[in-house]
Amino acid sequence: MRRKEREVSDPEAIRRILGECRVCRLGMIDNGKPYVIPMNVGCDYDGEELVLYFHCAKEGKKLDLLRKNGQVAFEMDKEYALIEGDMPCQYSYRYASVIGSGQAEILEDETEKGYALAKIMKHQTGKDFDDFEKNPKLTRTAAVIRVTAQEYSCKQNI
Repeated sequence: MRRKEREVSDPEAIRRILGECRVCRLGMIDNGKPYVIPMNVGCDYDGEELVLYFHCAKEGKKLDLLRKNGQVAFEMDKEYALIEGDMPCQYSYRYASVIGSGQAEILEDETEKGYALAKIMKHQTGKDFDDFEKNPKLTRTAAVIRVTAQEYSCKQNI
């Protein structure tokens, strides 16, 4: 990381930033070209390992791409605000972000899918949902993607 003063390494600060990011841009490879799509996200973070969860339709381009190549990149950010300066080169931007890469897999196990969907709902709403345990039919209506981060970094300019 070039700007070391912006690096965030404290696990609690990373957890806060992750918790406030609602959309994650997931990057895949489409015939040698980048393909990026914004998706709602849920996550597990234990201070070291980061796992992201996404849901989508049961068929479509992103699933086709992930079946060919599960290597992905991801980016999420928050707290956007212009920091004004006296001259153009003194302007900056306020933000916090998490960027990384990892291995994606499409979950097939209904219990794993239910866990992931509950994580997404908790992340997006702040509420706990046990509906996926009580009604397994709910997990059959969507595809679920799990991305295990192989590397990631967090930074902010506040």
